[in-house]
Amino acid sequence: MLPNANAPQSKPEAGVLFVGIDLGTSHTAIAASNGNRCSIDSIVAYPRDVISQKALGKDKLFGAEAWRHKHACDVYRPMQKGDVKYAELDGALNRDPARQQQAVRDLMQHVLQLAKPRPDDLVYAVIGAPAQASIHSQKALLDAARGVLDCVMICSEPFAVAYGLQFLTDTLVIDIGAGTTDLCRMHGSLPAPEDQITVSAAGDAVDRKLFELLKAAYPEASFTVNMVKGFKEKFAALAKVDEPVRVTLPVRGVPREFDITAQVRQAVESIVPEIVGSLHQLIGDYDPEFQAAMRNNVLLAGGGSQIIGLDKAIERKLNELGGGRVTRVQEPAFAGANGALHLAQDMPAEFWQQLDA
Repeated sequence: MLPNANAPQSKPEAGVLFVGIDLGTSHTAIAASNGNRCSIDSIVAYPRDVISQKALGKDKLFGAEAWRHKHACDVYRPMQKGDVKYAELDGALNRDPARQQQAVRDLMQHVLQLAKPRPDDLVYAVIGAPAQASIHSQKALLDAARGVLDCVMICSEPFAVAYGLQFLTDTLVIDIGAGTTDLCRMHGSLPAPEDQITVSAAGDAVDRKLFELLKAAYPEASFTVNMVKGFKEKFAALAKVDEPVRVTLPVRGVPREFDITAQVRQAVESIVPEIVGSLHQLIGDYDPEFQAAMRNNVLLAGGGSQIIGLDKAIERKLNELGGGRVTRVQEPAFAGANGALHLAQDMPAEFWQQLDA
């Protein structure tokens, strides 16, 4: 995040709506300076033919509504990140590159409309991106934002979380999303590339592992990866639970109950070693005078932070490497968007990218 050659001459003080956008693989959240905010599933669907368009009465669907009508639509998960390809596991998801880019633009425009800007507002948006997003990925975001936003700044998602919560010194941020987990080392200034790590040990990896474990344990059952994702989001826990996790799955069309307690736990535990290894890497090459403070100030954010007991599981693994203390953010669904909004309001004109329509 550096001063920009295509920056506006000045940052307006009136007639502008500042927004923070967390374009996540699974959920997209927006927080605006007018007080509006919302979060939806990062799904976009387009009716497949004239019959489906007539039946649905719309040419685009978003979020839960898009997934509800997946059999009548081409469905896109536009913010696909990481190496877990949902298309391999669920044939409802389309991967046409040109339409994928259009879906990013449409999703961005839709969440902006939910923020209710006035017709004459200029829109200044900070967009959260993976900690090590490539130049190509950032350019794709800028291209998608043309005609939707007036000025844009892209920052790393974990930095946005830390900024919004004012955890700016001697802090390690873990932002567990669906496609990636982003880690960022905060030391009182803008993080450099060496302060950030992106790994694929995230929500999609848990879904894939759980899918494979259930297929191995119950080959007679029928289910999709989206069903597995729902089980994870409802039941995932690494803390002691009083009741076993039981779900109903069809077997040759007949509903049957299965106990998936062990598989859920094993799937969630599978991402802990890589996350802690990356944490240890960020600690190990930091100034030794400040390593103790940093390892005892780990901030856990993102949708994955809602898994009960995951913070303690990371702490236990850290204890094998010298100890540490992990704190979960209070509002994981909006922590990134809230932080991006604070950045939008605070950053001077030279950091912005002015977009032509």
